[in-house]
Amino acid sequence: MLSVHTSPLDPPGGGDAGGMNVYIVETAKRLAERDIEVEIFTRATASDQPPVMELCPKVHVRHVTAGPFEGLAKGDLPAQLCAFTAGVMRAEVHHEPGWYDVIHSHYWLSGQVGWLARERWGVPLVHSAHTLAKVKNALLAEGDDPEPLARVIGEEQVVAEADRLIASTADEADELVRRYGAEPGKVRTIAPGVDLELFVPGSAAEARRRLGLRADALTLLFVGRIQALKAPDVLMRAAAILRDEPALRDRLQVVILGAPSGSGLAHPHSLHALRDELDLRDVVLFRPPASRAEVAYYYRAADVTVVPSYNESFGLVALESQACGTPVVAAAVGGLPTAVADDVSGVLVDGHDPQQWAKVLTDLLRTPSALARLADGARGHADRFSWDRTAEGLLVAYGEAVHELHSTAGAPR
Repeated sequence: MLSVHTSPLDPPGGGDAGGMNVYIVETAKRLAERDIEVEIFTRATASDQPPVMELCPKVHVRHVTAGPFEGLAKGDLPAQLCAFTAGVMRAEVHHEPGWYDVIHSHYWLSGQVGWLARERWGVPLVHSAHTLAKVKNALLAEGDDPEPLARVIGEEQVVAEADRLIASTADEADELVRRYGAEPGKVRTIAPGVDLELFVPGSAAEARRRLGLRADALTLLFVGRIQALKAPDVLMRAAAILRDEPALRDRLQVVILGAPSGSGLAHPHSLHALRDELDLRDVVLFRPPASRAEVAYYYRAADVTVVPSYNESFGLVALESQACGTPVVAAAVGGLPTAVADDVSGVLVDGHDPQQWAKVLTDLLRTPSALARLADGARGHADRFSWDRTAEGLLVAYGEAVHELHSTAGAPR
């Protein structure tokens, strides 16, 4: 597996660490349980990182030196792809020929490296985009920066060269074909999963005591990187409207769990400034990214998890929340209509008008029976997704790619 710009060892919720990190770790673990050895190549970001670390039995993370350890933004990484590729190639020569059977690249930067490794090693390249530049640029948040042309071209190249393309949803599969000209026969739709043993329902009162949250509050939760794409400002503006509701005024509590990322790094305190501007200092709490086990407590503590993103290729936060029995109010974009069963495990909202979001949230918070009904449906919907199922789907895609490449060996592509 190739993960150039973010390490699977980094906790999600800040910087460049998010759902992709979770995806890589969880699928690697499930593959290892099926007696498959996995090596994950990622860029070294500290001088004291060992060259190789064991994530779990049969899964190793290789730190490749490519550029300075610190202070290198994701936008600067294309210039380091040659150095990273060289590190990957050097690792392979220490093994006997044919050591690697499949390359699975994650995100377009990794796909560029995987493309070269594929040609050198004669093994298939399976690629997961996780996000697509053309889709993001079509759904930009106000004031957000568009993805550069270099990324668009890089994605087009990887889509053309990969032996299999893994989409999280049918919507993403359609985008690959429609916007990138992917061959439909190369695309496989395999939904991500959720750790159904870690993310389980539990006592909200206990979770609130553990986290130091108000026991009697109506609690809304945002989990994720703080950047315009994720739209935490939509939740805060909706909260300012909710606070003016007499029945909610003294009971509302909003928890923002995450750290600045992407375009949010340019103005790391903008969300705090918005909180002050909206006079929500007594309502909104900021908490830093937490461990996966700790995040589960936040889900249990919440009445509703809010996912107002402008785009999500899937939406693992929504799935994790539902696995904990907490319903989700999410934007009806990208993969979220798959991750959330509308009016069963949560509510999907069209658009990003804070007034509309406030109305949906008000209706739920003022109707305990509606919240309870969605909470009942939340775990049942999440149970349809598991990392074991994801790993099984990947194994089929890997097998197809290997068989196809071997059966056409020597034939022009």
